[in-house]
Amino acid sequence: MQGEPTDGHDAATWSPLYGDGWYAARNATTALRDVLVRAGLDKDFPYLRADLNAFGHGFVELGRVSPATAERLAELLRLALASGFRVACEDHGRTPVATDGHEGRD
Repeated sequence: MQGEPTDGHDAATWSPLYGDGWYAARNATTALRDVLVRAGLDKDFPYLRADLNAFGHGFVELGRVSPATAERLAELLRLALASGFRVACEDHGRTPVATDGHEGRD
């Protein structure tokens, strides 16, 4: 139509493959799945998947889990925190980076 941009891209040709959101969600989902497998919880998260919202922002869908599964996951997180594992997320614009709480010790 007259007056519309003619750069060759429009909403009808948009694909999640053109953005970083899908890849970030997929990589995070894969990392979480690998840890859940190692913890023996892979079968407890049947709805785990990478997804995109309407704006192309990636997210990880965990889905519903049983109360027992939620308790097991909470216990794993408590154990990780008790062992000195922490997440550094001072910069809200970046993905949190897991760090070992024993940095700088000899």
